[in-house]
Amino acid sequence: MTASEATRTIRVLLTDDHALVLWGLRQLIDSAQPRMAVIGTATSARELMEHPALRDTDLVLLDLGLPDGDPVECIRRLTASGLKVLVLTGNLNVAQHMEAVKAGARGVVLKSHSTELLLRAIDRVHAGEVWVERALMAQLLGSITGGAGTAGAPAAASAPQDEKSQRIASLTPKERQVVQALVQHRGAKSLVVAETLAMSEHTLRNHLTVIYSKLNVHGRLELYAYALEHGLAPQAAPADMNLG
Repeated sequence: MTASEATRTIRVLLTDDHALVLWGLRQLIDSAQPRMAVIGTATSARELMEHPALRDTDLVLLDLGLPDGDPVECIRRLTASGLKVLVLTGNLNVAQHMEAVKAGARGVVLKSHSTELLLRAIDRVHAGEVWVERALMAQLLGSITGGAGTAGAPAAASAPQDEKSQRIASLTPKERQVVQALVQHRGAKSLVVAETLAMSEHTLRNHLTVIYSKLNVHGRLELYAYALEHGLAPQAAPADMNLG
C-alpha cells in the first residue's frame, strides 16, 4: 500500500438484509471519518453485484445470510475484480466461514464482537492483512489441516498425496522463501513482508498469485495452514489475532 492509499478514506459498501443493521453499521463507520466512510448499501446479493458504487469501493462488508444468491459466489466475483471482502455474520457455522475464506474473503468478524474490533478489522483488511479472531482462527486452521485422510484408506490417499508432493516440488526457491516469510511474519502487513524479502508489494502479490495456483490454495490463511501442514516453514510464535 502506498502512502497516499494509507491516508485515503476507506470506502466501504455495506451488505445486509436487515435495514436496522445497515443503519447501525452506517452510523458506526461514518463516525470513524475521515479514516473510513460508507459509500453505499445493499440488501441482497443481486443488489450488491449491480450496485453503481461498486466500482469506487475499497472494501465490501458482507453478511453471509443474504436472501438471494450464493454469498460465497459473490465473494469469488468480488475478489476476482480486486475488491477486499470482510465477512460480518451472526452465523457460527465454521464450515461456512471456511468456505468464505477459501473463496477469497480477507476475514470474518462475528456480529457479537465489539464495534471497536469491527473498525479495526476494516482498517487491517484494507491494509492488506487477513483478520480472523484468535479462537476462530484455530477452528479454521483445524478445518484446513484436519481432513488429510485416514489410516484406514492408504491406497485411496496415495494419489492425492503424490499430487501434493508434485505441487510442492514445483515451487521455486524464491517462492519457498516467500512462503516462509509469510509464516514467520504472519502478523505483519504486506509491505513489511515485502521489505523483508527485498521486493515491492506488487512483486509479492505476483509471487503469491503463482504460489496459490501451484499449491491450489485460496488466500493467505489457507497458505499459512498448508505451509505448516507440509513443513514448508516453521510455525511462528503465537501472536495477535490478525494474520498478515
